Amino acid sequence: MITMTESAARHVANFLSKRGKGIGIRLGVKTSGCSGMAYKLEFVDVADTEDCVFDSQGVKIVVDPRSLPYIDGTELDYTREGLNEGFKFNNPNIKDQCGCGESFTV
Repeated sequence: MITMTESAARHVANFLSKRGKGIGIRLGVKTSGCSGMAYKLEFVDVADTEDCVFDSQGVKIVVDPRSLPYIDGTELDYTREGLNEGFKFNNPNIKDQCGCGESFTV
């Protein structure tokens, strides 16, 4: 199961509203970075038949079945720290991550 905080859901819902279309966001992983894997996040208009779809705070989170084992249990948050703001992935499966926080290992 993938969830998101109220802050993340509000942020995604606002962007979907401005975009004028879309059913939610797609969360997945790709091979990248110095630790091996990185998150990918994009708007999704239509879920594929094999996708897993989670509803959290009224927003749909679409995950492909190959990514799910790496991110199952993740909570997506949207934070502001000083001048920086963005999504934060609270993933209980992470064993290690690079110093910059861009990539991880499970």
